[in-house]
Amino acid sequence: QVQLVESGGGLVQPGGSLRLSCTASGFSLDEHIIAWFRQAPGKEREGVSCISSSDTSTYYADSVKGRFTISRDDSQNTATLQVNGLSPEDTAVYYCAADLRPRCGVLFSTYRYDYWGQGTQVTVSS
Repeated sequence: QVQLVESGGGLVQPGGSLRLSCTASGFSLDEHIIAWFRQAPGKEREGVSCISSSDTSTYYADSVKGRFTISRDDSQNTATLQVNGLSPEDTAVYYCAADLRPRCGVLFSTYRYDYWGQGTQVTVSS
């Protein structure tokens, strides 16, 4: 079965951190870019970060630069989003997505991704 599965979400206090994981099964991530998106209630989906497959170059939305770090481990068929310095504005469902192309670009949030996960909830509240 081809799928992406996110994990690692939860409830965290402002200023806290989480480590979100995205694990692929049924296909190999190694030729895919991997992106993280989030969607808060009543808001449009936002592209958060992207990591290339060819050179592991990365892109981040301005709202998360310096706080979030994306990485990948193709040997484990996983990607990770380390999220630090969380605020209530970061509360959302976080999704990972994969697309068969070598590199992310500044418009990564507009690509049509081949695979999507089901999402993991991140709630930031005191």
